Amino acid sequence: MVVGDVTTAVDVLILGAGPGGYAAAIRAAQLGRHVTIVEPGPIGGMCLNRGCIPLKALLSASERYQQMRSDDLTTMGLHAEAVSFDWATMQTWKQSVVERLSNGVRRLLAGNHVEVVTGIGWFINAQEVRVEGEYGTHRFKFEDCIVATGAETVPHNDKNVSTPEQILQLPQLPQRLGIVGNDYIALELATLFARLGVNVKLYSPTEHIIAGVEPAALRLVQAGLRKLGIEPMTLKHTTLASDDMPGVTTKKVVPNTNGLHLGGISMKLTENCGIAVNTMQQSSVPHIYAVGDCTGGQALASIAIKQGKVAAEVLAGQRVQFAPLVTPLVVHTTPELAAVGLTVEEATQAGYSVTIGRFPLAANGRASTLGADNGVAMVVAEKDNGAIVGVTLVGPHAGTLIGQATLGIEMGATLTDFTEILYAHPGLGETILESSEDALGKAIHLLTKH
Repeated sequence: MVVGDVTTAVDVLILGAGPGGYAAAIRAAQLGRHVTIVEPGPIGGMCLNRGCIPLKALLSASERYQQMRSDDLTTMGLHAEAVSFDWATMQTWKQSVVERLSNGVRRLLAGNHVEVVTGIGWFINAQEVRVEGEYGTHRFKFEDCIVATGAETVPHNDKNVSTPEQILQLPQLPQRLGIVGNDYIALELATLFARLGVNVKLYSPTEHIIAGVEPAALRLVQAGLRKLGIEPMTLKHTTLASDDMPGVTTKKVVPNTNGLHLGGISMKLTENCGIAVNTMQQSSVPHIYAVGDCTGGQALASIAIKQGKVAAEVLAGQRVQFAPLVTPLVVHTTPELAAVGLTVEEATQAGYSVTIGRFPLAANGRASTLGADNGVAMVVAEKDNGAIVGVTLVGPHAGTLIGQATLGIEMGATLTDFTEILYAHPGLGETILESSEDALGKAIHLLTKH
């Protein structure tokens, strides 16, 4: 019998071991299903190995370097002499973080008795997948299948223009770098390389460096970029890259579905070739589910993880769906930016009559003790009942604090709810308290008009 004719019957087959795939695998195993997961590369997918985690690791290292060189240390009485960095060592440390996390996920899969198969899979029909791997090809016949193959960045036709994944693996830092994009990845890449002394030019395809963010917050972020030597510009007829200035673009991301042979099983696709799904993550073939970037939706690991859990719970017989009210945005710039829900403009366009509260970090005790008081907390609420519809934070740990605001919106919290709970003092969380009090006209640490 030739290799490829052998068919193995499996319970749940998952294609892709990125955040959505491995989360689905573990949750399905927890619920009593026998799971096989297929992945051609390292466990953890794009996010863990080449995207989110590597970028955040390098951002953390560059932030510490920037802080050690900051004039603010001198005013605190701290003097750091001859501060330097080694890019090669920084890359080695980044890779150690990636490998530790990837090995951790692999241990979790093994501990939940998930079988891992290395290879690339595609559909033969609606009940079978062929997997081509190191040891030839094999057929798997499944009861249920979850597709979690992610998305891929389309390479630019200019050899001097890299994808974000490629630029993070450079063996040496360039002297100059042009970055095109108006998303969090573009801003974080610009921040990373500028902190390390690279001459960065940031080109936005639109007038805004990132969409859906309060203008007052964007001004603070832009000021932080300028302090690093970055002057954001609108891309018109600018040449992105040249021999002496390599470039990177954050756009042209497409769902990784081309090699799945979906046409042969009559699966419905979205306009951008993602797998169309309902709120239970079911495709047009009911026993085949899809999660994460391969659905053509917003490319965030947080979404993929949640959708993976939902898909696993649905195929285990639970009545659940993916229906978040809001999705938080976090951008690790200097200062850090985080937002969730609607901006003032978006809320007004949606027909809300709103009230707004603002509180500057300069009036927050904890921010002052951190030497990082350049920021703001903004809250948007319905005027008639005080229901929170949006929160924007700029400042240290904004990405962590936004979780409280996200929970509040999901649970229907009002301005009064935000002001009635106790906050640790001194704490950055008090900025949410006082911005809510400002919207109610009773902030303590702001002069208000009577």
